[in-house]
Amino acid sequence: MSTGSNRTVEELMSEPIITTSPETTVREAAETMQAENINALFVPGAEAGIVTSSDIVDAVAAAADTTAVTVGEVMTSPVERVPRSLPLGEAAAMMTNFGIKHLPVVDEDNDYVGIVSSTDITMALA
Repeated sequence: MSTGSNRTVEELMSEPIITTSPETTVREAAETMQAENINALFVPGAEAGIVTSSDIVDAVAAAADTTAVTVGEVMTSPVERVPRSLPLGEAAAMMTNFGIKHLPVVDEDNDYVGIVSSTDITMALA
C-alpha cells in the first residue's frame, strides 16, 4: 500500500477553487458549501483568507446572526499556501503544525488554483 510519500498536493487538490467575498454573509457561505459539498471557501484579495465549516459552527455557537455576520469577520487571514508540487507528507505536516485542515494551492505564478484538505489526504490513503 502506498503511503502517499511520492504523491503531491496537485494530485488531490479540489479544483477549481471555490471562492467567496469577505462581504458574503456566514449563512450564504454555508449555503454555498452545502451546494458544492465542500468544507471551505477561499476568500481572494490583498489579504487572502479562508472560511471553513468550523468557522461557521463557531459563529452559530456564539449565537451570531448568520444573516448579518460576514465571512470577513470569521475567516482566517492570512492563509498558509503551498505549491502544487508539494509532497503530501509535507502538506500533512504543515496542517499538523499549524492546526489547520485546508491549504490553498498555488501555481508557478502564485495564482490560487485549488485547495487540499486533511480529508483529501485521508481518503487518498484509504
